[in-house]
Amino acid sequence: MSSLTYDLTLAGLSVGSAAALTGIGLVVTYRATGVLNFAHGAIAMVCAYVLRQLVVEWGWPLWAGATVTLLVLAPALGVALERFVFRPLSVLGGDPAQTLVASIGVFVLLVGGAALLWGQGARDDAPELLVAADPWGQLAVVLVLAAAVGAVIRWTRFGRELRAVVDDRRLAVLGGIDADRVAAAGWAFGSFTAGLTGVLLAPYVRLDPYGLPLLVMEVVAVAVAARMRSLPVAVVTALGIGVAQSQLTRLHPRGWGEPLLQAVGANLFVVALLIAALALPRVGTRDALPRTATARVPTPPGAWIVALVLFLLPLGFAGSDLHTSVQVPALGVVLLSLVVVTGRGGQISLGQAAYAGLGALFTALLAAGRFPGLPRLPELAALALAVLLVAPLGLLTGWPAISRRGLALALVTFAVGVGVSRFVFAQPYATSGLSLGRPAGFDDDRAYYVLELALLGAALLATRALRTGRTGRALAAMRDHESGASAAGVRVPALKLLAFVSGAALAALGGGMLGMGLRAFDPAAFDPVRGLLWFAAVVVLGADSTLGALAAAALLVGLDAGARGGVAAALIGVLAVLVGRFPGGPYEALRSAAKRLRPGGRASLTERGEAVRRSLRGTAPGPPPAGPVPCAAAEPSSRAPGSDSAVLSAHALQAGYGGFRALDGVDLQVTPARITAIVGPNGAGKSTLFHCLAGTLRPAQGQVRHGDRDITGLPAHTRTRLGIARTFQQLAVFPSLTVAENIRVGAEQGRVSDPAAVERALRLLGLDSVRDAPAAGLPTGTLRRVELARALAGRPHVLLLDEPAAGLDTAEVAALARVLKALAADGTALLVVEHDLDLVAGLADVVHVMTAGRIVASGPPAHVLDALDARETPV
Repeated sequence: MSSLTYDLTLAGLSVGSAAALTGIGLVVTYRATGVLNFAHGAIAMVCAYVLRQLVVEWGWPLWAGATVTLLVLAPALGVALERFVFRPLSVLGGDPAQTLVASIGVFVLLVGGAALLWGQGARDDAPELLVAADPWGQLAVVLVLAAAVGAVIRWTRFGRELRAVVDDRRLAVLGGIDADRVAAAGWAFGSFTAGLTGVLLAPYVRLDPYGLPLLVMEVVAVAVAARMRSLPVAVVTALGIGVAQSQLTRLHPRGWGEPLLQAVGANLFVVALLIAALALPRVGTRDALPRTATARVPTPPGAWIVALVLFLLPLGFAGSDLHTSVQVPALGVVLLSLVVVTGRGGQISLGQAAYAGLGALFTALLAAGRFPGLPRLPELAALALAVLLVAPLGLLTGWPAISRRGLALALVTFAVGVGVSRFVFAQPYATSGLSLGRPAGFDDDRAYYVLELALLGAALLATRALRTGRTGRALAAMRDHESGASAAGVRVPALKLLAFVSGAALAALGGGMLGMGLRAFDPAAFDPVRGLLWFAAVVVLGADSTLGALAAAALLVGLDAGARGGVAAALIGVLAVLVGRFPGGPYEALRSAAKRLRPGGRASLTERGEAVRRSLRGTAPGPPPAGPVPCAAAEPSSRAPGSDSAVLSAHALQAGYGGFRALDGVDLQVTPARITAIVGPNGAGKSTLFHCLAGTLRPAQGQVRHGDRDITGLPAHTRTRLGIARTFQQLAVFPSLTVAENIRVGAEQGRVSDPAAVERALRLLGLDSVRDAPAAGLPTGTLRRVELARALAGRPHVLLLDEPAAGLDTAEVAALARVLKALAADGTALLVVEHDLDLVAGLADVVHVMTAGRIVASGPPAHVLDALDARETPV
């Protein structure tokens, strides 16, 4: 027994050492650049293939091949990725959404390129390094690397520069640190560890373009468990999981638990990834995915007619061409699910292949009469029921999405996709002996293609329904600015669940169609690598474009229809690594280029430029360019009951961040028909108090009351529906919506549903002339008015304004003051947090001065501000 334990421990140390190498590389790359390198496994696979090519195919000595592969190729590949892919993204603005897509694009590109160069078949003759035969040697390499990296980070100049770049890249650059050199070194070392992992694992696992990259990426759990920071935690976690997974192989239970335990024992790193991704939601919080501020890309003229003709063409095909074409509509439906989740809802989903596979599997089980508790069903009925069964499973990724964004959400969805693949699709008890026929009357390819077109049309209608109307505007608002949508009254958690459940249903429909087209359930068609490829394809061809999804389906099927696969993956990978150059997709890039090259184009003036030109020409001025119309345009709004008492109040609020106390027993009252202002130095607690009142931060102690009701625990969207609206210091508009649509979101989600609210807000804020213009690209002053108009469209009786004058010129500030005074005169309770003391002096009825988390002075502005000036307190 002891000998068996020792042997299993050695085997576990070997696996754990390879996982630890991956963890070290991922942590170092992330700490140097802020990028979770999803291409780590693909780099490992390429290095393993290159070493095999040098040693097996070309006859190089092992030491020479290993030297070139590990010390030349792998670091050079990392430096090239940093220089040509990720550094341009950083220069262009460092949008984390584009960075994540580019990282996945590198993965897809390397996988596709390897499939083209070396084929898709598995190789079992990869050369074995000397150290690979000895688990203790592997462990020694891991420990030496970890110790060396830790020493460099802690005690060298480069380590200090690395820590500075991690803490604040911009400040580090201002301090004279070459952040690009630090990032290049991080990428070079990360790629070296990836290459070392690949050449160590290749002799013992399946060496193919898909299997090895996925195997390496499964062990990302060790880096997640280390919160992408701690090398010792990553190493210990990897070794522990490796030994535990090896020891589990000695257990041989009987009964129903046998296949499950065997699956867990063989995939313990996948279990760890699921647990780490779900239990550590704070990983990658700096990588939240904001929407790039671009307007909705218009559909090319006549594009739908062209798409219709192209999708009808296969009806004239025959033989293998028609059989291949059958896959296109089915895959199109699957990709439409990503349009719903990512394009409409703005959520990262790397696990849609799992839902598509479940749709195909459930359809096959139901049609075969093997689904527990249900009789055998006709194929169409089985497909419909499979969609209904899979749709609620969208909560597997939808529920975590409520509290996660960015990298954390990407990891959760990827982990779910890998988990379903390993614990369902790869298990014989679920998939052995399954076959899947086609519905009666649609057995031949041409008839089945017609059925697919009908189902694709239904999926397109469902997708369109989630783009138009109230739900469509709410989804677009959540995608563009989640906090702004919540402040407008959008129920963001419920909307996220809707997006993921709808996406799961569409993916299941497409997966079932794909399975019936192939006449079998093929687990390889739904592996997690396919999910990454599908996600990249939809994003680069226009995530919010249904035409883009259909084009992606045609490309993915058509380009790989030949004898040699990988062409589609390589093309999508190239487009994905260039995503920072054209975030709106290739069509938007071509349209922008054509617009720039078009001769005779005329420059257009801004709104203010038009006003200046009119004044110089002596013509009559149009609508006031600097701000809203005069206060007389304000129309009455419903006043809160009890106008003599506070409609919103704070009682003994306390809040803190870590060991810092931001609020220390604050009491505040916001009363109707008055403008209350809060001033104070930076760090005084003004923003924290504002967030507690708005519902975006829950205080540690104390209460927030709306009249007599305790609303301390209510989220922001619920407070909006009670009549408490807010604006943001940083603009919170929805760039893909027009000005009128932005305001309509507030009117539809606010306290009072009023059909005339949009027109009234447009008139009040002087926005009639730009009502149909996309919010993206409008000047700051106009966008401030759009944000205020959206808040007012819900007829609030409390209005919270965070730095409303930020970015406005003198004329715009004066116009804003007129509107705010008119609102107060009409009975609205206003709270203003503002640094402009001149605006506060002329606007506020009562001023509160905050310092160190407390209100230290209150009263009329003349008295309080004079005393503040006497003490020369900065604000």
